Amino acid sequence: MTVLDDRTETVAAPGRDRRRTELASFLKACRSRVTPEAVGLPPGLRRRTPGLRREEVAQLSGVGVTWYTWLEQGRPINASEQVLAAVARTLRLDGAEREHLFRLAGLTQGPADEPGCPALDPAIQLILDQLSPLPAAICNYRYDLLAHNAAYDALFPGATRPRTPNGRRNSMWCAFTVPECCNPFLNRSEELPRMVAVLRGAYGRHIGEPVWEAYIRELSEASPHFAELWARHEVGPPRQALKVFRHAAVGEMRFQASYLTIPAAPETYLVVYTPEGPQDRERMEYVAAHPERSPVVRDHACEAR
Repeated sequence: MTVLDDRTETVAAPGRDRRRTELASFLKACRSRVTPEAVGLPPGLRRRTPGLRREEVAQLSGVGVTWYTWLEQGRPINASEQVLAAVARTLRLDGAEREHLFRLAGLTQGPADEPGCPALDPAIQLILDQLSPLPAAICNYRYDLLAHNAAYDALFPGATRPRTPNGRRNSMWCAFTVPECCNPFLNRSEELPRMVAVLRGAYGRHIGEPVWEAYIRELSEASPHFAELWARHEVGPPRQALKVFRHAAVGEMRFQASYLTIPAAPETYLVVYTPEGPQDRERMEYVAAHPERSPVVRDHACEAR
């Protein structure tokens, strides 16, 4: 029995260590974003780093400076819900960030591990096809494309039909690694940080899992911009958002992206793009009716920069 326990501890420890490291980085990033003025403190004249100091977070949260320092250093200490809630309030965390904090501290139980490619009900493809000419797809929380309709394929050939070995059927990968000359995303300054924040929230449930760790590592290597956004530790929930795309045949199109979860397939969701105006609808209908006008991007499009 002792040998079995020791073996279990050995296997589990790396995952816990990785989670503590992530918790430490997340707390530091959040602390750096809170100004002294935001919490009623004087700005001070000698601040070596932006945001609050550790002792200020500890004081405002009603915890010991040593305890908070250890928490931010990723040491193996216990944290109660009440204490973490106080830290969350001090750091001005929103709902998604608070949930992420609790998950990293081991106080919430995430869903069961998702399979790499969950089996989807065949009826889902029929539903997707019936939504055309609205682009629609089934994705997982890593933005992998698990299924899509013809309209989606016509709008995003760079994501659905990557031509290089390291290209992927993944909308995040397409958004960050397709060069600007071929990239369908136009409002990337607003959308890419939001997408990364949603990914960060999902990652909190899968820290240490080989598939997730490899995905983050490879995308960080492929895109310095992704690596920069990932280092911010921003967390956000999926929500309806404006998407602005360009298409070789018709030019700019604006959509509202709506997201629906699929209870039978955990950690997957349906995304549907609804044209914002009559012109956007007319252009999308043309694109869907003329798939031959949606050329696959050039070979360099999905190569890592």
